[in-house]
Amino acid sequence: MAISVFDLFKIGIGPSSSHTVGPMRAAVLFAGALVERRLLERVRRIEVRLYGSLSATGVGHGTDRAVIMGLMGEWPERIDPSLIEPRIASLRASGELLLAGRQPVSFDWERDMRLLDENLPYHPNAMTLVAHGETNELHTDTYYSVGGGFVVDAEQAASGQLDQDSTVLPYDFSSAAELLTLCRRHGLRVSELMLANELAWRDEAQIREGLLRLWQVMQECVANGLQAEGILPGGLNVRRRAARLHRSLQELGRPNVIGSTMSAMEWVNLYALAVNEENAAGGRMVTAPTNGAAGIIPAVLHYYMRFNPEASEDDVVRFFLGAAAVGILCKKNASISGAEVGCQGEVGSACAMAAAGLAEVLGATPEQLENAAEIGLEHNLGLTCDPVGGLVQVPCIERNAIAAVKAINAAQMALRGDGEHFISLDRVIRTMRDTGADMHDKYKETSRGGLAVSAIEC
Repeated sequence: MAISVFDLFKIGIGPSSSHTVGPMRAAVLFAGALVERRLLERVRRIEVRLYGSLSATGVGHGTDRAVIMGLMGEWPERIDPSLIEPRIASLRASGELLLAGRQPVSFDWERDMRLLDENLPYHPNAMTLVAHGETNELHTDTYYSVGGGFVVDAEQAASGQLDQDSTVLPYDFSSAAELLTLCRRHGLRVSELMLANELAWRDEAQIREGLLRLWQVMQECVANGLQAEGILPGGLNVRRRAARLHRSLQELGRPNVIGSTMSAMEWVNLYALAVNEENAAGGRMVTAPTNGAAGIIPAVLHYYMRFNPEASEDDVVRFFLGAAAVGILCKKNASISGAEVGCQGEVGSACAMAAAGLAEVLGATPEQLENAAEIGLEHNLGLTCDPVGGLVQVPCIERNAIAAVKAINAAQMALRGDGEHFISLDRVIRTMRDTGADMHDKYKETSRGGLAVSAIEC
C-alpha cells in the first residue's frame, strides 16, 4: 500500500475527517458514478443511510450536511464552508437537491436521511447511498470512511484492496525497522528518503509547492482562530478561547521562550486551540492526519517557525516529510480512525507525527526520530474517543493542546539520547492496534461512554 504525504495531509473542512471530509468525498464519488453510468437524468430521488459511528455522532460531526454537499458535487478541499448552511436551509425548504450540481431530484430530509442503529461488517464508519428512479433503484453503493478522509467502497472492502495505487516506491517500508534499515543502508535522513518516494508521484517543485500550500492553509486556520470569538455551534455553548488568550499573551510582550517554559507552552496551547476551535466551527482545515487531531502538528510547526530565527521554508518541507513517515506506519499497521481504535489513533498518531517532524528539523538521526515518535505515541495509548454530544469540542479541543506540548517534550527527550530505547515504535503501534481491538465500542466515537455520558449524568 503506497501512501503519499498528500494522502495524510489534505485540505478540507471541519469538524471531522472521518465524519465530514470522508462522507463528502464518498458522496461526490457516488454522484460522479451516476454521471459516468449515464444514469443522472433518470434519478428522481436520493436516499442516504448512515450506519455505526456515522449514525451515532453524525449530526454533531456534520455528516448529514457533508453528504448532501458531496451529492451536489462539492469536494471538501474546494467548498466554501460559509455556503454550506444556506444551501442546506434552501434544500430543507424546497425538498429539492441539485444532484452532481445539475440534476434536480427529490430529497425529503425526514424520509431520505436515515440514521440507522446498526453496524456494517467492515468498518464502523459506513454509509449507503441509493439513487431511485421512477419505479426502481438505479444505483446503490456502500462506502466506508476509514479515517483521515480516506474512503473505500464496498467492492474494495470486500476484496481487501484498500489502496489501488500501484506506484512502485524506491524505498518502500511497512515498519519502522525497515525505515531505519533503509536510512542506514543508503545514508539518508528520514525526510530525504520520504522525498525520494514522493518523487514517484510528482516532481520536487510540485512536492514543495504542495507542502507549502498545506502550511499556508494551516497558517490561515490559526489566524482565523485567533480572530473569531463567540460560542461554538452544536448546543454545548462552548466558548471560543483562542482570541482572548492571544490578546493576553500579546500584552505580555514577546516571550523569552528559551528562558520561560511556561510562556512557550502557552503559545503552543494557543495555536492548537485556534485550529481546533476553527475545526469545531466547520472552518477550512488540513487533516493532520485527521480533523479531530488537526491542531497538534500546526501548533508544533508554528512554535518552531515563530520562535526559531533560523527557521525557513525548507524546514516546513522537512517537517511534513518526517511527520508523514510516522503517519504512514500508523495508517498501515494500526489505524488513524477514532471510530476504529479510539482517540489514541487520532491524537496519539498526530502527537507521534509532530514529535517526528520536530525532531527531523532539529537535526535528529533516524533513530532519534523513531524514538521521538515512540515516546509521543506510547503516552497516548488507551486514549478513548468519547466526544460530549457527538461534537468535536469537549474534550477534543483541549486534548490537541495537551498533545502538542507532549510532542515537543517527546522530541526534546529523544534528542537528548542516542536513539537507543527499550520499546520500539513498531511495538507501540501494534499495541495501539491491539488496544483498539480490545476497547469497548462505547469508547470509540459513539458518545455512549466515558466523558460523553459523565457530562450528561452530571
